[in-house]
Amino acid sequence: MIRGGLLALTLAVTLAGSIGVARAQSPVERGGYLVNTIMTCQNCHTPMGPNGPDFSKALSGGLTWDEPPFKVTASNITQDKETGIGNWTDAQIKTLLRTGKRPNGVQIAAVMPTEFYGIVTESDMDAIVAYLRTVKPVKNTVPAPVYKIALPYIAFPGSEKPYTEAMLADKVKNGFYLVTIGHCMECHTPFSAKGKDYVADLGKGGMEFPGPWGKSVSRNITPHKTKGIGDWSDAEIKRAITGGVSKDGSKLKPPMGYPYYAQMTGGDLDAMVAYLRTVPVKE
Repeated sequence: MIRGGLLALTLAVTLAGSIGVARAQSPVERGGYLVNTIMTCQNCHTPMGPNGPDFSKALSGGLTWDEPPFKVTASNITQDKETGIGNWTDAQIKTLLRTGKRPNGVQIAAVMPTEFYGIVTESDMDAIVAYLRTVKPVKNTVPAPVYKIALPYIAFPGSEKPYTEAMLADKVKNGFYLVTIGHCMECHTPFSAKGKDYVADLGKGGMEFPGPWGKSVSRNITPHKTKGIGDWSDAEIKRAITGGVSKDGSKLKPPMGYPYYAQMTGGDLDAMVAYLRTVPVKE
C-alpha cells in the first residue's frame, strides 16, 4: 500500500504552526511539531497543486488509494463541521488514531498508519488533538471510502500501548518512539507471502513506489555494512533523512517526506539514528 503518493519534494515547505521545537512549551506547539514533521500528516491529507502540496488548503483531504480490498481518499481533518472533523469529540479523534476505528465503528484502511500510533504518549496525543483544533476549517468533501472486506488492525510490535514521558528520556527509546510514530518501517519493510514480517524483515527495504519520479525502491535501513546503512556516518544518515541525499551524494527519490523531516530538531534526529543503529542486521 503506497502512502505518500505524489508528493513533490522539490518544494520549499512552508508549514503552518510552530515546528522546529523539541519539547514545545505548549501542547499546541508540541502537536504542531509532531503533525508537521515526523508524522508527515500533510504528506497525505493536504491536496496536491501543480507545484506540490497546496498548503492554503492544509489537511483538507488529499491522496487516493485504489487497492483490491478498498478505495479510500485521505480525509479532511480540518475543523470544518460538515466535511472535516469539527464535530468530532476529542475522544473520537484519539480512538481513530489509536485503533483505526471511526466514530461509526468502521475500521479504516491501513494506509492511515494507526497501527503505529498506539505508542503515542498520553500527553502527545492530547497535544496532537489540541493542534488539530487550531487547523482552519476548509470545506472540502472527499469521496466516501469503499471497503470490499472487513479490514484487520494489527499493531506494530512495540507500539501496543502508550509510552510514558520518562521512557522518552532514554535516547534509543526516544528514537524508537519517533521512528514508530513516523511509521518508517511501514515502507522500509517488504511484503512477504503472508504480508509484512516486522520481525524477520524489519527495515530490510525493497518496497516499490511508482510515481512521476519513475520507480523508487525503499532501501535497507538496518546496520548491514554493504546492503544497509551500517557503514554510513551519523551525519550521512541525517542528511539522507532531511535532504534526500545518499552516502555517495546522489539524490534519493520520493515519496519519503524529506522536507518535513528537515524541520526536526537535532536531538530528535540524533535519537532516530541511535535507534537505527540497534535494528537487527538484515540482508
